[in-house]
Amino acid sequence: MKTKPKSAATREVSARGVALDLLARVLEQKRPLEEAFERHPDLPKLENRDRQFVRALTSATLRHLGRIDRIIALCMERPLPNKARAVTDILRLGAAQLLVLGTPAHAAVDSAVALTAQLGGAAGYKGLVNAVLRRIAGEGEALLAQVPPGVASLPDWLWASWVWTYGEEQAAKIAGALLDEPPLDFSVKRPAERAQWAEALHARVMPGGSLRRAAHDPERPQRLDEAPGFAEGAWWVQDFAASLPVKLLGDLVGKRVLDLCAAPGGKTMQLAAAGAIVTALDRSEDRLQRLQQNLDRLGLSAECAAADATRWDAAGDFDIVLLDAPCSSTGTLRRHPDVAWLKDPRDIKKLAAAQNRLIDAAVRLTRPGGTVLYCVCSLQPEEGPERIAAALARHESLRRAPLTEAEVFGLREVLTPEGDLRTLPCHLASEGGMDGFYAARLVKAD
Repeated sequence: MKTKPKSAATREVSARGVALDLLARVLEQKRPLEEAFERHPDLPKLENRDRQFVRALTSATLRHLGRIDRIIALCMERPLPNKARAVTDILRLGAAQLLVLGTPAHAAVDSAVALTAQLGGAAGYKGLVNAVLRRIAGEGEALLAQVPPGVASLPDWLWASWVWTYGEEQAAKIAGALLDEPPLDFSVKRPAERAQWAEALHARVMPGGSLRRAAHDPERPQRLDEAPGFAEGAWWVQDFAASLPVKLLGDLVGKRVLDLCAAPGGKTMQLAAAGAIVTALDRSEDRLQRLQQNLDRLGLSAECAAADATRWDAAGDFDIVLLDAPCSSTGTLRRHPDVAWLKDPRDIKKLAAAQNRLIDAAVRLTRPGGTVLYCVCSLQPEEGPERIAAALARHESLRRAPLTEAEVFGLREVLTPEGDLRTLPCHLASEGGMDGFYAARLVKAD
């Protein structure tokens, strides 16, 4: 007996149910969205179109969460009780569809009501869900006008931190740059083939040689492993800003380079492609396995070692130690909007302590006369310039080697007065922006 295919409405409710569960895993269990998405048991049961919808919906909800919550509050007399947290999340998902994704009102509202009915003990909230979302559908523009974009989408602590660090005007530009889906950037293994792959990937060449494809390119395949050049190992995905630190190291041919905290391996691949003799170190064997798979696909080689860098007892004779330290990742909010809701100031303090230990290890493992390059994909000063100031105070053997405008391909705005690299999401705004990155180049005395 043949089973009747599911109706479109049933599939939509199923996809929204998965999105609801993913939102709870991020906001309540503090699990990264990408990890929760990859490991969700129900995702393989959905059609590819529905999986793409789940990703788009959860990402849009998290990207605009602060603003969405304020708009929902305008439509309710009082907040929902804590025991109705799932209903709050249903309202968030519904509002994201109406205000961000442009989902037809009947689909967004009806599916939210149906999803509420499926929740144990929450059926009594169906009327409220229906009323709130219908008001948002009818008064969306007026409600949006009451809650300014950008600033309102961030946790208060993060906005306050950026205002203190960059000033209110620059902080507003950063916050605004996080609201749009970012473009897709590629690093090409062989520089001579950039033009070829730029054409094949519908991309343009950026300063320094990265390729960039627009976020909404109609030719963009849904699966990257189906894109031209993937199977040939011609390129890997790497944000433009993330590609800059390795390019600050000059000629790498034949140099012994240690990539600390290397996984998932974007910088390892850059180093190997540039001719360095690379050792990639990471605590996670699983992440190193993925790094090795990427190297194999690209036909590149590096020695991979699973170890805690602070305890690794290899001889300190590397020409260069690149430390892309674990951090809050607040510079990657364009791509990972969940980060804003996974971290808080307590995490920053813990991460800063770990970064100090890793910098000390990097100095120990660098030969006299060698270079330490410290970088983080964070916008927080505690994880960037403050860590370098502390390292210079601790290690008399270290001195800063300031970067020049030529080394950052004429992008003067990404240089700090001290000569460090500081990219912001609002830099190159007309070109699609970039992730927030900080890097400092240090030299160890002979």
